[in-house]
Formats: sequence, structure tokens, C-alpha cells
Amino acid sequence: METIFLGGGCFWCLEAVYQRLAGVARVTSGYMGGHLASPDYESVCGKKTGHAEVVCLTFDPAEVSLQNILAVFFTIHDPTTPNRQGNDVGPQYRSVVFATTEAQALEVRQTIARLESEKRWKDPIVTEVYQVSEAQWSGATAEVASTFWPAEAYHQNYFQRNPTQGYCVFVVNPKVSKAEATYPALIR
Repeated sequence: METIFLGGGCFWCLEAVYQRLAGVARVTSGYMGGHLASPDYESVCGKKTGHAEVVCLTFDPAEVSLQNILAVFFTIHDPTTPNRQGNDVGPQYRSVVFATTEAQALEVRQTIARLESEKRWKDPIVTEVYQVSEAQWSGATAEVASTFWPAEAYHQNYFQRNPTQGYCVFVVNPKVSKAEATYPALIR
């Protein structure tokens, strides 16, 4: 099993999509990349902690490749808008990847370079890429910015529990539908 952290707007969107991907064993919404220890939703939304809303993906690379995980990632969010996804504005919504191995970080950077050369978007990709060790992201070191902080329980499985909530209907569901239509072979 491998772990990678992805931020591309609201974590509810990413969580809902990746929970449907074959080979993804676990998806946990949380916060990463800031300077405050033990952040909560209110402090992160205050835009002063430096954290991004991310999902922690645990996946089996024998069932789903990192290449496919990244293909979905770059399909369901706009990686060219700094600190924004649609109407969600702020540093917590930035496009960011926290890779947990050197190979992952290299693959993310190569994917970005390929997408840039394909000119898929008119603006440049602004996705931030970091490599963190397990000791860092699990909180075993003092590097707060590299620590993954799970979000509050009410954020976990949000779309599954709230499919008729307005944000879920108008923002999350279209991303889920786009992923399912674009990558039907990857959906379980």
C-alpha cells in the first residue's frame, strides 16, 4: 500500500471521487501544509494557518496506478487557479500534492510537465509539489507543515452522508459524475 496527499479545492469533492476509485483502500479528509499544530476547520477557513484542505489516499499500486490517480486529480479540479477552485477562495483551496516517496514526487512533476507541454489549459499549472516522509506526515517530527491533521468527524464521508445538501448537489456531484464519465474503467 502507498499513501499520497492531494489538495484540489474542497476536500469533500476529492473524497467523494476517490472513494469510488478501485484500488483506493482509504480516503481521509484533513489539513496539511500549515504552521499551526492541530488545526480545525474554523482556523483553516480563517486563511491564516497556511493549511490546505487535502485528502489522504491509501491505495494499492497493483490495483490503481499513481498515474491514474493523478489523471483523475487533474481532471476534477483546475490546477491553474492559485488559492481557488470555483467559488471556493483562499489558500486552503490551493492545488497541492504531498508525495510520500521520491518516486511519487518525480511522477507528479513529470505529469505536470507533460500536461503543460500538452497545453491542456491556457494558464500555467500552479500545483505545489512536496515530498514528505512518513515520520513527517504522521507527526513523528516537529515539522508541523508536513503533518497531516485529520479533519473533524463531520467532514469524513461528507458526500455519502449529505448527498442532497446544496454544495454536494451543485459542486461535489458534478465532479463525481465527471470522474465516472471520464474514467469508467477506474470506478468500482
